Amino acid sequence: MPSGSELFVRSLARQGVDRIFTLVGDHLNDVLQVAAREGISVYDTRHESAAVHMADGWTRLTRTPGVSMVTGAPGHTNSITGIATANATAVPMLSVSGMSDSSLRDRFAFQDMDQLKLVQGISKYAAVPARSSQLPFYVKRSYQAMLHGRPGVAHLSIPVDLFTERNDSHYPIPTEPVGILRNAPSNSDVDSVMDLLLAAERPVIVAGSGAYWSGAETELQAFVESVGAPLFTTNLARGMVSDEHPLCFGYADGTINRGAETALRQSDLVIVVGKRLDYGLRMGGPQLFNERAKTVQIDVCGTELGLNRSLEVGIQADARTTLEVLNAELANRTPVDRSSWIGEVRHGCDTYAAEVARLTATPRSPMHSVHVYDALRRSIPSDATICWDGGDFVHWGRFMLQARHVGRWMRLGSLAGLGVGLPIGLSAQILRPDSKSVVITGDGSLGFYIGELDTAVRLGLPLVVIVGNDGGWGVERELQRGFYPESDTVACELRRTRYDLVMKGFGGDGAHVTSREQLPDAFKRAFRSERPFLVNVEIDGAGSPFTQYQIDRRAR
Repeated sequence: MPSGSELFVRSLARQGVDRIFTLVGDHLNDVLQVAAREGISVYDTRHESAAVHMADGWTRLTRTPGVSMVTGAPGHTNSITGIATANATAVPMLSVSGMSDSSLRDRFAFQDMDQLKLVQGISKYAAVPARSSQLPFYVKRSYQAMLHGRPGVAHLSIPVDLFTERNDSHYPIPTEPVGILRNAPSNSDVDSVMDLLLAAERPVIVAGSGAYWSGAETELQAFVESVGAPLFTTNLARGMVSDEHPLCFGYADGTINRGAETALRQSDLVIVVGKRLDYGLRMGGPQLFNERAKTVQIDVCGTELGLNRSLEVGIQADARTTLEVLNAELANRTPVDRSSWIGEVRHGCDTYAAEVARLTATPRSPMHSVHVYDALRRSIPSDATICWDGGDFVHWGRFMLQARHVGRWMRLGSLAGLGVGLPIGLSAQILRPDSKSVVITGDGSLGFYIGELDTAVRLGLPLVVIVGNDGGWGVERELQRGFYPESDTVACELRRTRYDLVMKGFGGDGAHVTSREQLPDAFKRAFRSERPFLVNVEIDGAGSPFTQYQIDRRAR
């Protein structure tokens, strides 16, 4: 008779799961023993939320659901930020928490709490199985929930006795992975988009994470080339079409890339593929969009369509399927020459790039953030996976570094929880052992999961961590200076800690950089290192364009 652990692990394996991210605890001992015996790799972290972030990162990197497992009660509460982050970013992953013995529920048993109520508001699906024989059903149900429609987190809290309980009969273990339903657009919607494209003189295409989850990189590039329109990418769509492509002009975020702001304000048609019209696109409002521009939005979730901006066409369908249909229609039509419009967009991007170049050429001590990225873009391997964390230091790099390959540009996500970059970077190094995972973070953000430097060393993951150390919470410090110029900053200062020595203390390697001239050698050492390597760079706390935008907006 199989145990609940065996039913659970074998059901996961049928969904293609070959690794689990965890922090061990009493509720998990049996199921982790079974997982290891069944050939599933187990990666353990120093904080439960980091385990969830690693599973989240694995999902983003591979576009297949990752699995986290933590113990119950405090392990469960510690995992909450990871679950909320993944769900807000529409990441289809399975979060599992152990739980106290079901026979002792509500009797003040050790670590007994209502775990389900705590997680229901931050997941797409959540359940507590009542019998071990039903575990295969709940695995299947979780995958159906996380993958159909807008992706999200499925959560199971499983009482410890269900893992050890044995069964005479049970729900059948699924025979094949749950597939994704890919809806196609209607003929009338396709015709309407074709009419808009024919009439448009200055169209712009914006691609977001929905295009990435759909696997639409080939179709997106073909669509951009057929339309002859500028493309801006954001979130997981960064790198789906390389920034080196003549029609891809980088980040869609106008606070980071002023070229995007210029193009969207001049456009007469915006086609948004797999991206919410949220704060990143300023809710589709006049702060970024031309008020007279017509808008087309493609999204798998119907409630997203037209939520913050009126649409000419809203298409509830899979991004890749929709682009395939549109490309087939465009193949039968004469291409429109939009070279003049492309030239205007390129000029706008080049103008802002020249401003940043002038700033880069200006000496400063401590060095400016742009000096770090100027050296880094000359040193970073082209196949590196860049994992961006939080900090004002980070925002400069999001403009200065190019996204060249699909799935190699990882960002915090819409919840913007700090510290996420390091756990995701660990997953990237596991997935791609022959190329470098590069975590770029501020000194404040690093502190959230600094214990995972130990995880990197313990698991033999030679990633590179670059810390812009300005001795403070840079974004909030700059905002307080801008909002309250007559007052001192409050709760914004940190020590300029030697994080390179912290990495060395865990068993890795590192470099302390205090001048611009030291950067090339430090990066060379980092990218050649066979151990985890942290570059601790002393920088000036200068506000980024991202922060300055918020100050200027409040001033208006």
